[in-house]
Amino acid sequence: MKHDPRELAAVQQAASAYAVARENLYSGIHKALRALLSDTLLAVGRMDAQDDLELAQATQRVLQMLDLMRSHLEHENAFVHPVLESRAPGSSELIGDDHVGHVAEIGALAAQTHALLTSPQDARDAAAFALYQRLALFAAHNFEHMNVEETAHNAVLWAHYSDAELMQVHGALVASVPPEEMMQYLRWLVPFMNPRERAALLGGMRQQVPAPVFEVVLQMVRPHLDAREWQKLETALALPVAAAG
Repeated sequence: MKHDPRELAAVQQAASAYAVARENLYSGIHKALRALLSDTLLAVGRMDAQDDLELAQATQRVLQMLDLMRSHLEHENAFVHPVLESRAPGSSELIGDDHVGHVAEIGALAAQTHALLTSPQDARDAAAFALYQRLALFAAHNFEHMNVEETAHNAVLWAHYSDAELMQVHGALVASVPPEEMMQYLRWLVPFMNPRERAALLGGMRQQVPAPVFEVVLQMVRPHLDAREWQKLETALALPVAAAG
């Protein structure tokens, strides 16, 4: 795929702005969604469709991924797009149209996944590969979509809002997410951040949630960090030995 020079310039501009630490509504959650999309796609690609257990597990992962993607769209529609439109009318129109298309595709993928789960044995391999191909296109389109948000949308947000205002938007969005759903996001968010982002997120969380809840989060993400990543997190958060369990 050949990229337009203007797209590459937008990426560079966003990277430069990120380097001076502007509040970024997209960076963390998009790392999580890229990881989730990629992991789900790989799981379907390696699945043995003739094995009932593997088929059930992989299709369940697809449906869970689709639910989180749908929820993410709803959060952006409810909290981010109104902020964009308030001070830059029309700035969310293109991505808003994408969201409508993504909701439709999520529904189609869910139906295709359910159909695979109930397919006759001799039709499963073909149905599994068809789902894999469609998921790959869905992931590819989402990757491009997220890049537009991280460049064009951030440019608008940074031009019209202070970091304090953007932090308020982010806080309101996070507060609207039910606890069970938040745990699903954290599963993909924390392991795929860089060490400084990970420590900042968890350090802030530790100040806001009860200690038992924070411990549950640590134990959930630890299996997805390698030994060096966990050591860096322990050092950054000054975790007690018991928390390293």
